[in-house]
Amino acid sequence: MTVQRRQFVQSLSLGAATMGSAAAGAAWPTVLAPRLRPGDTLGLVSPANATYEREPLQIAIEALQALGFKVKVGPHVRARYGHFAGTDAQRASDINTFFADDAVAGLIAVTGGSGCNRIIDKLDYALIRAKPKFFGGFSDLTALVNGIQRQTGLVTFHCPVAESEWNDFSVSHFKAMVMQAQAPLLRNPTGERGDHLVQTQDRIMTLRPGKARGRLVGGNLSVLASLAGSPYMPDCRGGVLFLEEINEYIYRVDRMLSTLRLCGALDGLAGVVIGKFTKCEPGEGKFGTLTLDEVFDDYFLPLNVPVFRGAMIGHIKRKFTIPVGLGVEMDADAGTLQLLGPAVQ
Repeated sequence: MTVQRRQFVQSLSLGAATMGSAAAGAAWPTVLAPRLRPGDTLGLVSPANATYEREPLQIAIEALQALGFKVKVGPHVRARYGHFAGTDAQRASDINTFFADDAVAGLIAVTGGSGCNRIIDKLDYALIRAKPKFFGGFSDLTALVNGIQRQTGLVTFHCPVAESEWNDFSVSHFKAMVMQAQAPLLRNPTGERGDHLVQTQDRIMTLRPGKARGRLVGGNLSVLASLAGSPYMPDCRGGVLFLEEINEYIYRVDRMLSTLRLCGALDGLAGVVIGKFTKCEPGEGKFGTLTLDEVFDDYFLPLNVPVFRGAMIGHIKRKFTIPVGLGVEMDADAGTLQLLGPAVQ
């Protein structure tokens, strides 16, 4: 067997082991970062919006310290260029610097906003492949968590940013997955009725029943759609697509989903998990609007794969940590995601 053929077979074996019975979507070998441990140093980067006041940044640092980490603030985190945290070169440099720094165990973003697409082609992917580390964030970080995963095979994390509200729900999921190397079952809170006869918050709605296995891909819809046609767009074939959004009119949600459909991202999906679409409301058109229910039905029901809505993913206080690129089994009837293995080693 030639060296090239041996490497090819090894890569297929690694992909198959990661994906379990889901053969489709295992096109790349999966690389797991070392788990984060108390006392590790986290590199704090700001690849998108600037932080305009001192206090939110200080609270973010203290939150990471409360999780047990030492914090190394990126050289340009406090920089400003328009609404960005420094120039494109500065923001990309902080990420590359921390991946090269052996004293830094992982990287987490201060906040989202916009700007990650401007630096996605300025990251040193050869360096990241050589020194895989935890990398996490959500919202605009969708570009980088998917871009890094696509270019390197590294499992990245759609998770709270440093400025997020680190409540018990978010902390417990983050620790279980990133620090304890568990393979948890992700399930929405149940039984929280308050003064109501039935649960009214964080419910699961099954659009199409069934179970499916595949690799997790996705994130914020508008950012994911903006990657269409680029080498940083995830290969969604055989994957479980998860989506969330905030502050977009419904007609824009429809347009962005049409972009995913037209670029082929919906072809061959194993399943779809719809997170929270926060404040996504009708616009001001004169002729009415579709509802989100109708939009989701139009795009996802014809796929004939399991689909559920309402997962704790998005611009919400309590949120899951989602390992992008890892194999998962979804159950659309129960509204759950079962990881097929640990997301770190």
